[in-house]
Amino acid sequence: MQIKELELNNFRIYKGVNKIELLPQGDRNITVISGKNGFGKTTFLMSLVWCLYGRQMDKVDELYRKEIGEQGSYNNYIANSLNRLAREEGHREFSVSITFKNVDIPAVTCDEVKITRSFKEQGSKEEVRILIDGRPNELIEDLSSENQSGEEIFIRDIILPLEIAKFFFFDAEKIVSLAEISSPEQRKQLSRAYSEVLGIHKYEELKENLEKLQDEYRKDSAKPKDRQEFNEVITLISNNKIDLQECDDRISDERDKKTSLKFQSDEIQRKLIQDGNKMTLEELEALKAQETVLVDKIQRLEADLKDSFDLVPFALAGNVLLNISLQVEKEEQFRNNSFKQNEVEEKTYEVLNDLEAERQKSTINFDSRIHEFYSSQIKSLIHKHFYPDVAQFEGVFEVLHDFSASQRNEFNSMINDLKSTFKQKFELINREHTECKNQWNEIRKKIFNAEKDQENDYISGLRKDKHRLDREIELCESNIEEQIRKIEHIKESQKQAEKRRTELHGRIQVSDKNKAKDDKAKELIKELNVFMLDFKKKKKKSLEEHMLHGMNTLMHKKGFIKKVVVDISMAGDDVDINLYDKRDKKIDKETLSMGEKQMYASALLSALVEESEIDFPVFIDSPMQKFDEEHAQRIIKNFYPTISDQVILFPLINKELTEKEYGLLLKNVSKAYIIQNEVDRSGFLSVEPKNLIKEYNLLYNAN
Repeated sequence: MQIKELELNNFRIYKGVNKIELLPQGDRNITVISGKNGFGKTTFLMSLVWCLYGRQMDKVDELYRKEIGEQGSYNNYIANSLNRLAREEGHREFSVSITFKNVDIPAVTCDEVKITRSFKEQGSKEEVRILIDGRPNELIEDLSSENQSGEEIFIRDIILPLEIAKFFFFDAEKIVSLAEISSPEQRKQLSRAYSEVLGIHKYEELKENLEKLQDEYRKDSAKPKDRQEFNEVITLISNNKIDLQECDDRISDERDKKTSLKFQSDEIQRKLIQDGNKMTLEELEALKAQETVLVDKIQRLEADLKDSFDLVPFALAGNVLLNISLQVEKEEQFRNNSFKQNEVEEKTYEVLNDLEAERQKSTINFDSRIHEFYSSQIKSLIHKHFYPDVAQFEGVFEVLHDFSASQRNEFNSMINDLKSTFKQKFELINREHTECKNQWNEIRKKIFNAEKDQENDYISGLRKDKHRLDREIELCESNIEEQIRKIEHIKESQKQAEKRRTELHGRIQVSDKNKAKDDKAKELIKELNVFMLDFKKKKKKSLEEHMLHGMNTLMHKKGFIKKVVVDISMAGDDVDINLYDKRDKKIDKETLSMGEKQMYASALLSALVEESEIDFPVFIDSPMQKFDEEHAQRIIKNFYPTISDQVILFPLINKELTEKEYGLLLKNVSKAYIIQNEVDRSGFLSVEPKNLIKEYNLLYNAN
């Protein structure tokens, strides 16, 4: 799938109709679009995301969530997206259209698919229209569901799933956040995206449907009492799923409401400071920017602290852990030696019996103490010389923990972490958290001092409004926390209900008329379980290999990364990616330089795109940030030309992409554009790829 053309009509800074051709030519798969900051590079990316996902665009990337947050709400963001000059001329509608080529639609042959999302200010009406080869298609209407239009479902199922869009629209400077994923929630988000990328969820849905069929067979043949209990369990499971979705929806609504209230509160705060004449708006914005950065960092550090606190009790109980570790090690020895120990005892018994038989034949009398001494020594010597690898356990050995291999590895990993880096990392996080809190308090104090001396009725009214809004914001946060707690309660209820359903499955016999179908469903579920386990193993190994190859190709430190390990929990809701050096020592990703983190994130994105087998263009903003000269050359030669069949780059000429670097890229460039800007309007200037740097420098008098 490739994008043939993008059309922006009065969308934000792009006044009127602006079309841009993007199809690659042969092996030249890269399009370069450049312009100065503020001319519309980021808006270009946002137009694509908005066209595809509309109100859901904030779920693609933090960049879009912040942009919407700064406007107060999605409705405000859209209402302010009409080009200002177009509004002055009386226009009240804007739109973005994307035309795709080579779209694989099941059971439909087509050449082009055109998606247009438009917004009309009259009635605040947002509309999505999809044309297949220039005409509406009944397929779209057939896809419609109770809660979602056919157009939205078509985009998510056929074009690009929302959950993995971030892997195809990304800011190369900000993807370093992928290298900093550490909290459980961040890993769960990566796991959901990983599952979507690899298509695992489709097999899980198929398995769930087969299990539902088995439920129906058992309900059909169950006794009245069992049928009632079975129906109650199935209803509970179904209701729990509905309740979980409702909780997610309420959290989303509360977050949207909080964003709107925060915007109103900040507006009042700006008025308070402005009327108090304590600082300029520019100074306020600078303070607000600092506050936002600090709040994000504090939240991140608090999440890290929370994870660390989980380990603190274990650190304090060091002696207990050591004893447990020794016990676990002995239990492993005991388990491994259990079979050999029987053989040792049997052979020792035979030797002693034979020796006693020989003694009885002789006329020599032995003192009982001598007899006991030699018997004891013979037992010991047999063990020493014939079974040295079998550990001896005094008395009756009691198994206390009975850890599985995975539990034992996890336990040892925790102990190694506590022994090595835990204390230093905990102290560092705690120190950074304290420093950030102190800085944040200072900024809040400055803002408060800027408004505290105003006591007239107008200022008093503003303060009352702000106080009310802030209380409502706190209520939103409380409601969100309540829904999160409710979700955990529902999940626990679901776990117990699933357990009860399994018990009923085993107890209720299927009637003869359904037995063959039930056996077939059981067989298919078993095959699916085996297939999914094997599929995950293969994908895990393949992802590890792709990442290792990618990092070693991109990094100039030869052999720096020796091994990549993708750890996936048994439940499939947690993914962690670990790097190991040539000494097989785990590399703390926090110790990587910004350039190395970007290389890691780039390799991860490339591997996920490769594993997904999803044919979609890749859009990269700020493509050359944080790279030294050698890394820049490697990324140009080995990453951008190969990550997709269609790649669109948005560099800052001379800053993020030098003439020398562009020369290395030129053989892969099919099209080049410069974004031109006048007051409140931008447009695209098409140039010959070989003349891009020259044309840019002439246009902006750059050297």
